[in-house]
Amino acid sequence: MGSPAANEFMLLALAEAQAALLRQEVPIGCVIVLDGTVIAKGSNRTNETRNSWMLLSSSGPLGPDGAARSGPELYVTCEPCIMCAGALCLLGLGKVVYGCGNDRFGGCGSILDIHQQGCGSCQGQSEVGGAASSKPHRFQAEGGMMAADAIALLQDFYASGNPNAPVPKRPLAAP
Repeated sequence: MGSPAANEFMLLALAEAQAALLRQEVPIGCVIVLDGTVIAKGSNRTNETRNSWMLLSSSGPLGPDGAARSGPELYVTCEPCIMCAGALCLLGLGKVVYGCGNDRFGGCGSILDIHQQGCGSCQGQSEVGGAASSKPHRFQAEGGMMAADAIALLQDFYASGNPNAPVPKRPLAAP
C-alpha cells in the first residue's frame, strides 16, 4: 500500500505492538518519523502518561537548531481515538498512517474527523515555532496499512480477556 520506507515504519510499529502483547498490554505500537528518520517508538503501557505517541510531545515542535520543523509523521497500528487525535493536532503533526480503524472511538475518520476539524475550544491550534497559529492545525490521515496484522494482534489479546481490565469489565467465565 505504501512506499518501502512507509512499510518499514509500519513494521516497526507492529513490532512495538507485539512487544506490548508480550507484556499483556493492549497491542498498539507506533513510531514517529521526522524527515525519514525514526525519532521515537513505543507501545501501550498501563500508565497512560507513557502512551507511545506521547514521546512526540516531549520533543516539541522545534528541531535541535530551534527552527520549526515540518510536521512529524506517526505510524500507528490502530487509528488514534478522538482524544488522542485532538492531542496530535496540538503537537503540529503532519501525518498519521494507521493500520486498523477504530469504529468505536476513532478520531481520524471512523467516528470524527478531528484530523481535519481541529479539536474543541482551542480548535487544535498548535504553537509551531513558538507562535500560536490563528488557524486550526490539520494533519493528513491514511488508514488500512497492514490492517490485518494489527487486527490479528488485537484479536490475540482479547481472545483470552484483558488481564488489566477492572474486574466488572472482564468476560464472565463459562460454567
